[in-house]
Amino acid sequence: MKRRDFIFKTAQSGLLLSTLGLSSFDLTTSNSLFFKISLAQWSLHKSLFDKKMDNLDFAAKSRNLGCEGLEYVNSFFKDKAKDMNYLKEMNNRAKSENQKNVLIMIDGEGNLADTDNKARLKGIENHYKWVEAAHFLGCHAIRVNLRGGKDKTEATKTSIDSLNRLSDFAKGSNINILVENHGGFSSDGKWMTSVFSQVKNKNCGTLPDFGNFCIKRENNKCVDSYDRYLGMKELLPFAKAVSAKSNVFDANGDEINIDYYRIMKLVKEIGYTGYVGIEYEGSDVSEEKGIELTRDLLIKAGKRLS
Repeated sequence: MKRRDFIFKTAQSGLLLSTLGLSSFDLTTSNSLFFKISLAQWSLHKSLFDKKMDNLDFAAKSRNLGCEGLEYVNSFFKDKAKDMNYLKEMNNRAKSENQKNVLIMIDGEGNLADTDNKARLKGIENHYKWVEAAHFLGCHAIRVNLRGGKDKTEATKTSIDSLNRLSDFAKGSNINILVENHGGFSSDGKWMTSVFSQVKNKNCGTLPDFGNFCIKRENNKCVDSYDRYLGMKELLPFAKAVSAKSNVFDANGDEINIDYYRIMKLVKEIGYTGYVGIEYEGSDVSEEKGIELTRDLLIKAGKRLS
C-alpha cells in the first residue's frame, strides 16, 4: 500500500471511530485486558422507558459504545420470553453487530426467599421461561434476586432451596443461575457466603455488583450499608459474572465513590476472566457519556493490572 493511501485509510478509520464515539485506544487496548467488557441494558433504562430506544436497538448501541457483550433486562421485553420470532430477531441483531448475548437480568417474577412457600414455588416456576429464553439467545446465565426474606436464618433456608430447584431446572439448558447483591440480605456478604457455601449445584453462583451494598433504605436513603470491598471479596469466589456500577465521576475520569482499581485487583486475584458489565446509573451526564466513562475507567484499571 502506498503511503498516501495508508494515511487516507487511517484517517477514514479515525473518522469512523470518532463517529461511533470511540477511540483507537479503547479498541486496541481492550483486547489485551484479562476480562471482556459487556454492557448492562439498565445503563440505558431512561431511554428505554421513555421509548427513545427499543430493546432491539440494544446490540447496535452496545457496539457503538465499544462493548462486546449484551446483558439484557427482562423488563424491556417482558412479554417476549416465549416469542421465538422476537428472540430470533434479538439473536440476528446481536450477530450482525458482532455482540455476544451474555445474560438476562430477571426482575418482577417473584421473591425467591419468600416465607410463603406457595408464593415462592410460583416464583421459581415464573423464572423457567427466562431460563429457556436465555438458552435460545445463547446466554450463559440469568440473574435472579433473593428477596422476600424477613429472618436471616429462615431466608437462608428458603434461598438455598429456591436456588437448588431453579438451577436443577437450568442444568439441561447449560444456564447458570446468578444472584446479585441487590438490597436486603443479599447485600450482606457474610449472609450470601452462608447461602452459596450450601448450594449444591455448580451452575449457581453470584453476580457481584461494585455498588449494591445497601442493606436497608428509608425514604430513599441508605441507613444500613455493607463494606463494598469486603463484600466483593466475599462474593467473588462464587462469581460467574461481574457488574461495574458507576454513578459520578471526577475530572480525572475516576468514580468518586468506588475505587475501580482496588475492586478489579480483587477480580483478577480470584482468577475471573469473564465479562465485566458496565452499569451506569448516574444523572450528571448522559447515559451514553456515563457508559463511555465507565468503559474507559475499566480499561484504565485493567491496563494497570494486565
